[in-house]
Amino acid sequence: MFGAIVRKLFGSSNDRYLKTLNPLIQKINALEPDFAGLSDDELKGRTELFKKRLAEGETLDDLLPEAFAAVREASKRTTGMRHFDVQLVGGIVLHQGKIAEMKTGEGKTLVATLPLYLNALSGKGAHLVTVNDYLATRDAAWMGKIYAALGMKTGIIIHGLDDQERRDAYRADITYGTNNEFGFDFLRDNMKFSLEDMCQRPFNFAIVDEVDSILIDEARTPLIISGPTEDNTDKYYKVDRIIPLLSRDSHFTLDEKARTVIFTEDGNERVEEILKERGIIKDGNMYDVHNVDIVHHVHQALRAHALFEKDRDYIVKDGEVVIIDEFTGRMMPGRRYSDGLHQALEAKEGVVIQNESQTLASITFQNLFRMYAKLAGMTGTADTEASEFQSIYNLQVVIIPTNRDMIRKDADDVVFRTHEEKIKAIIDEIIDCRQRSQPVLVGTVSIEKSEDLAKRLKQMKIPHNVLNAKHHEREAMIVAQAGRKGAITIATNMAGRGTDIQLGGNPEMRIQSEIPETATPEECEKLELQIRAECAAEKLEVLSAGGLHILGTERHEARRIDNQLRGRAGRQGDPGSSRFYLSLQDDLMRIFGSERMDGMLQKLGLQEGEAIVHPWINKAIESAQRKVEGRNFDIRKNLLKFDDVMNEQRRAIYEQRKELMEADEIAEYIQDMRGDLLDILMETHIPEESYAEDWKVQEFTDAARKQFNVLAPVATWKEESGVTAKVVRERTWELIEAYNQHRENAMGAPLMRYLEKAILLQVLDTLWKEHLLNMDHLKEGIHLRGYAQKDPLNEYKREAFGLFDDLLTRIKAESIEVLARVEVRQPDEVERMEAERAASRDRQLSMSHPSAEPLDDDEESAHDGHTPFRRDGEKVGRNTVCPCGSGKKYKYCCGKLS
Repeated sequence: MFGAIVRKLFGSSNDRYLKTLNPLIQKINALEPDFAGLSDDELKGRTELFKKRLAEGETLDDLLPEAFAAVREASKRTTGMRHFDVQLVGGIVLHQGKIAEMKTGEGKTLVATLPLYLNALSGKGAHLVTVNDYLATRDAAWMGKIYAALGMKTGIIIHGLDDQERRDAYRADITYGTNNEFGFDFLRDNMKFSLEDMCQRPFNFAIVDEVDSILIDEARTPLIISGPTEDNTDKYYKVDRIIPLLSRDSHFTLDEKARTVIFTEDGNERVEEILKERGIIKDGNMYDVHNVDIVHHVHQALRAHALFEKDRDYIVKDGEVVIIDEFTGRMMPGRRYSDGLHQALEAKEGVVIQNESQTLASITFQNLFRMYAKLAGMTGTADTEASEFQSIYNLQVVIIPTNRDMIRKDADDVVFRTHEEKIKAIIDEIIDCRQRSQPVLVGTVSIEKSEDLAKRLKQMKIPHNVLNAKHHEREAMIVAQAGRKGAITIATNMAGRGTDIQLGGNPEMRIQSEIPETATPEECEKLELQIRAECAAEKLEVLSAGGLHILGTERHEARRIDNQLRGRAGRQGDPGSSRFYLSLQDDLMRIFGSERMDGMLQKLGLQEGEAIVHPWINKAIESAQRKVEGRNFDIRKNLLKFDDVMNEQRRAIYEQRKELMEADEIAEYIQDMRGDLLDILMETHIPEESYAEDWKVQEFTDAARKQFNVLAPVATWKEESGVTAKVVRERTWELIEAYNQHRENAMGAPLMRYLEKAILLQVLDTLWKEHLLNMDHLKEGIHLRGYAQKDPLNEYKREAFGLFDDLLTRIKAESIEVLARVEVRQPDEVERMEAERAASRDRQLSMSHPSAEPLDDDEESAHDGHTPFRRDGEKVGRNTVCPCGSGKKYKYCCGKLS
């Protein structure tokens, strides 16, 4: 209460911050006449002038008023849109690396042009990150006109581009793209073998559109690049058939609030009994070590059946299980649940099971976007998650005032006892709105519920449109026309749709879809005028009917999702209204204690069809939502703590890879690695200050032969007088040096330098992949340490450090071992040797089996013991054209590794 009084007297911190921006807005406005007087060429020339001033020591903040004035003028000339003052405020907030919360219809797309242009002047690139390819393509084309008028290039990163197209897009001044593509490009770049093949530049500045959707909702699961593993998919089907034989409560318990499911004691016994009956378990019990794999599959199958619902969590399309984003209602093609869960869902739905995959590279969105030197975001709903943005991303949320006053009427929630009563009331309200020509946007939380409501409306012959993951192709058209007279649109979660709902309909969309391509220019003009007149007339009718009405069929766990739905009405001062219809059988109400409320309402004599409406109900529901948000935040924060450990290792490996690729040669580094490994062998087998009789001579000799491919006759040296461990090391090192010098002389220094870099990179990548798998396994079981009164996070850090230390040692050891044995052959020598082998093999076969056919090449055992190849004549550079005449680079042709 005291806080409310203080805010009333002095204004909120948000209000006080916004006041500090007023002088900047006045400066920008004062420059408008000057920039309006510039010719197009003079306006474009300002960009080079700004860059020059920046190079001479001025800062981006110094240039801000003029740069913003230039963008505003370019926008007026190319798009016909002039930035409002509140949009200038939003642009400043974004430039300062904050989150701008702007209501739907306030023009966030146009706002982003201001800071993007300003920050692109540095020449380091500026990114606009959005949620799907459609919005990235649309916004880049739409806003690209502004940048082009100012002499800047715009790039687009979407699915399906090749590497060269991606490189060109990233080298543009301003790049639009989706969060997934930016993330996957980062991972792919760190799997490349040369700097020239990499696509991205170092991350400079990014604005994340729908920042709450990308940095919070999408951030729950990491981006993963994976490769297939050999796996027997038949076991998924066998295990899946067991789950329908089990019953809830007696065989397993389900906690919907925590989204967990576990077997009871009776359930474990019953599952084990069925597994033995069906021959899936051959011997022992279910929890024997050799049956652990089966137990894992059983648990994943139970999760697939008990926790995941078709048309809510996923859909089956074209014979594939496709995940549905619970916050946006969109399909996520290409994304798969990990750890065998996706395969369990495929078995449940009876579709073809794809093999499990192994992680090759991964990163969370949190750690991806925290790599930007400056990060900003914009959305219509961020304030409810302000603490999470501040805690994880160090991003402050600033609420930008609307250009025109918000006059939407938000009614209190209506609560019914049963789902059926609620649906009847919803349909009655839809009919009432339709009779008054008021458009209705109905928000549902799942595909299943949207289609159930659509089915009922169809039975009553009420025309309507359905927007969910199954109909996403028509998304923009459906949303754009949702404001037409009497239109009824059923949508699954409206987050990030990116298209304004205009009252009376969107004339541009109608012109695009309704005018046939065969129409003459005269016919086009006539139809366009007709469509615009119809939209204008419809808008007047819709305004008189009260504007767009938002009808929520259920409350979501997160308040922002409800606010996003509400935010579709009341854009730019338009009238509108909203109301949520709830029942005690809704998921949120049922999970968070509606049984007690149901009993209370029955005692109060609430009759069937009657509803309870009171502000206290709204507050109670909001309180439940706030608790869920807090719990989800804690889960995400805890997951991030674990991923931060992995992120430190990822950063170290990726930086090491980049240094290797940037280096002209790494001979000195390889030499240091040999020295380190020899020191480890000495310390293990022949420690300093030890007596000769305590030396492990044979072990050291074998290890040196394996590691360096040299024979160190320590047994002979040991017999000499005065030979110490130090002498053994010196002599062994001389042997190693001589052997490697001999190989370098034989191969040529350029080839040896190339091999050193190529082999080290290949070994690093192979072992890093294994390390990721080990880290996944470590994370799976580390929480059990809590039962031993140990902190799982500290245990994870300790174990992860040990694994990483071991990884670094193995990278050195395997790289040096491979380098000591690798041999290179020219094609003519390979052909000669293969011919000799084939002739020898045929002779042996004809002697033992006269009628036998020759064996395939892959059945021939590897030949070793051959002498290194010595090149006659001038050495050929690795990147020069091969002298054999193939047209390929030498390293891909005659100089290719055997």
